[in-house]
Amino acid sequence: MPSKKSARLAALTVAALSAASTVVLVSPAHAAGVSIHDIQGATRISPYAGQKVADVAGIVTGVRTYGSSKGFWIQDPNPDADPATSEGVFVFTSSTPKVAVGDAVTVTGTVSEYVPGGTSTGNQSLTEITKPTVTVVSSGNAVPAATVIDARSVPAAYAPAGDPAAGNSINGLTLEPKKYALDFYESLEGMNVKVADTRVVGATDPYTELWVTVKPRENTTRRGGTLYGSYTSQNTGRLQIQSLGSTSAFPVANVGDVLTGSTAGPLDYNQFGGYTLVANEIGTLKSAGLERETTQKQKNGELAVATYNVENLDPTDATFEEHASAIVNNLKSPDIVSLEEIQDNNGAKDDGTTAADVTVNKLIDAIVAAGGPRYESRSIDPANDTDGGEPGGNIRQVFLFNPERVSFTDRAGGDATTAVGVTKTHGKAALTVSPGRIDPTNTAWNSSRKPLAGEFVFRGRTVFLIANHLNSKGGDFGLSSATQPVPRSSEIQRHQQATLVNAFVKDILDTQKNADVIALGDINDFEFSDTAKILEGDGELWSAIKSLPRSERYTYDYQGNQQVLDQILVSPSIRRGCDFEYDSVHINSEFNDQISDHDPQVLRFKP
Repeated sequence: MPSKKSARLAALTVAALSAASTVVLVSPAHAAGVSIHDIQGATRISPYAGQKVADVAGIVTGVRTYGSSKGFWIQDPNPDADPATSEGVFVFTSSTPKVAVGDAVTVTGTVSEYVPGGTSTGNQSLTEITKPTVTVVSSGNAVPAATVIDARSVPAAYAPAGDPAAGNSINGLTLEPKKYALDFYESLEGMNVKVADTRVVGATDPYTELWVTVKPRENTTRRGGTLYGSYTSQNTGRLQIQSLGSTSAFPVANVGDVLTGSTAGPLDYNQFGGYTLVANEIGTLKSAGLERETTQKQKNGELAVATYNVENLDPTDATFEEHASAIVNNLKSPDIVSLEEIQDNNGAKDDGTTAADVTVNKLIDAIVAAGGPRYESRSIDPANDTDGGEPGGNIRQVFLFNPERVSFTDRAGGDATTAVGVTKTHGKAALTVSPGRIDPTNTAWNSSRKPLAGEFVFRGRTVFLIANHLNSKGGDFGLSSATQPVPRSSEIQRHQQATLVNAFVKDILDTQKNADVIALGDINDFEFSDTAKILEGDGELWSAIKSLPRSERYTYDYQGNQQVLDQILVSPSIRRGCDFEYDSVHINSEFNDQISDHDPQVLRFKP
């Protein structure tokens, strides 16, 4: 999964009204005397798209003076009787608007269907009036009362199935706001809406936005979030909150906090989350006092194995001490830590550097300073600019291990392009190179991280580890996409990768049936996904996070949905022959001051 930061920065290069972001429709040349609900119509695409409209009347309900989408919202105080037709619309001015909330205005301009982020994102379009001529008729008028969005008003079903004849698009379907949540929100697009006493399910991020739920009982997790536990559990009560006011006044919230009182403003649709309440009135934050979790320390006879995505860590970052403290204090110094997203020695500078010893040693030193062990490390430098991630960063997986507790079996020959194999030594499985990469020249790994395999020994027992960082979800359509069911194009490569990892594990188990094998890391997919099923195969592996109660199965929070991306999968000898314990240690994903967007995972067992 690309970080929120990198995804947002990349999208800022998209022009506010680029050709790629506008749905081009053939329409009549001109229309006069139309109301807002006529422009919005009863489908997602305006019947007036591409047409010039004149003297559209409304009351200004919100003004946006910042960013690339400057403009204002107007709403007709005299609604029609059709619940499918919105009474609000956004007027795109491109420059700072010269209107104020409460102004009664008439607008002449061209109706446009703008797709935030461009049509390639699959996002729904936003009906706008562009190139406007605005006349202020009067000022100080009452703003139309906000429509309440709550658990009663939002339907339980998320979205209709799209029209197969239109590539599964829902754009041409008549809205059914009492039946589908996406239709309900679309029927309020541009209108003044309100939520009250809503629980935060996505912490405040660096872009001054958070997520709430209007359905407090919908798939709730133990610590106050909302669980994404299946492809049909999209969680209809989630809504993004932004503010039209000062960013400094925006609540700094964690998951489980509550916005008490009323939060109200126009309902927008944007690239990063779909339907968004852009608040000109925001509730008061009530903290739930959420604290970071700490796992149990492993016993003498237990091996503790962890996976932790440290989010593009490079030597210039200021988070080494915090990551070290998390490993020592929250994870209790696991015997082995599989790290993902370790960048090379000069980070995103793209000058051919691929070594990451400076990055790794800086983290090891910080762990020692935090009171932890002096870990040793093993990894393989990738070929320059071949493994995806931030350009120039050369991210890779790295094993840290505590030499006082576990040893690493080194076998020379592993490099960026040499494939690790499995052989039999003294009747047991062994790796041909250690560390080594699984089939690294296979096209399944194009522009993606190659799995790192290593052979460890704990109390005389060999344990095979495979550190993974599978293909990201970049390019998948969002849940609020105009295409339903939502396409997940990134799965194609991830399934190929999972097939190769499973085949390698099978080679080990075919050589030694009772071998202890662990495949772990940022799988970039859910525990219920086909990716996980392919990794698990015919029982070669099993995702141990499924041993937790459902309300605790999450490692990541995306758009208010708590979900699993990081996994530790174990072979039958560990699943059935060991008294293992699994812990998803929630130290990042629920917090506004996170040092990574992933929560680390820990497995403890007796080999």
